[in-house]
Amino acid sequence: MEELKKYKTVVISDVHLGSNGSKAEDATTFLKQLSCEKLILNGDIIDGWQLKKYGTWRKKHTGFLRVVLRMMEKDNTRVIYIRGNHDDFLDQVMPLVVGKNFQIRRDYVLKSGKKKFFVTHGDVFDSITSHMKWLAYLGDIGYTFLLWINKFYNQYRSFRGLPYFSLSQSIKQKVKMAVNFISDFEEKLAELAKARNCDGIICGHIHKPDIKTFDGITYMNSGDWVESLSALVENHNHEWSLVYFYTVPKIEIPLKNEKITIEEWPKAV
Repeated sequence: MEELKKYKTVVISDVHLGSNGSKAEDATTFLKQLSCEKLILNGDIIDGWQLKKYGTWRKKHTGFLRVVLRMMEKDNTRVIYIRGNHDDFLDQVMPLVVGKNFQIRRDYVLKSGKKKFFVTHGDVFDSITSHMKWLAYLGDIGYTFLLWINKFYNQYRSFRGLPYFSLSQSIKQKVKMAVNFISDFEEKLAELAKARNCDGIICGHIHKPDIKTFDGITYMNSGDWVESLSALVENHNHEWSLVYFYTVPKIEIPLKNEKITIEEWPKAV
């Protein structure tokens, strides 16, 4: 039996349980392969928007939540659930604390060694979501449609022996408005961390895993479990890394005087 990877903190976001695009089984396998002192579920874990329209709650979605509960019971893992925009139904119960190992919050300040990180899903600066919810719903439909097209396109690519290709990521990288939005999003969240007297920001929301700095403020995005299948992890030396569920080439990301590494993760058997 393979030894569990041991971390101090693990951050995952945007699992979108209840949606057709959710890779819930992969997220569950990922959690089964590790142990951690603290697990931060950073928003959009349950997709209330999809469930209201055409999403379906499946056994594999329940399986993910069962693994989280087992981590709390078996490993004494402390779970912090941050409310996202797709699980905004949690507004009715926030803040909620159940025992010493589970709480639901809008945001959280995480201590990592001598540093402090402000943890938020990220929709706080999404003006479309905050002020024009109908347009945000329209964007959600468009993203779901892209995932639907992408599924069949990648079946064709797989048949031809070609690697996976993400239409949504390609659009984000090439369409000027999308590029500008992501850049503005990252900078504003870094400013938020600075305003909260923190050394960095940990977020999700835009489905774009990354680690970078803005004027000495560390920006970290855990990505998603729809396409990226990524997470942020902190080891017991308070060093942070991006990990992907599927094996990827190891890449070192310079962060001033620190070295952040994208780790390899074994593909599920």
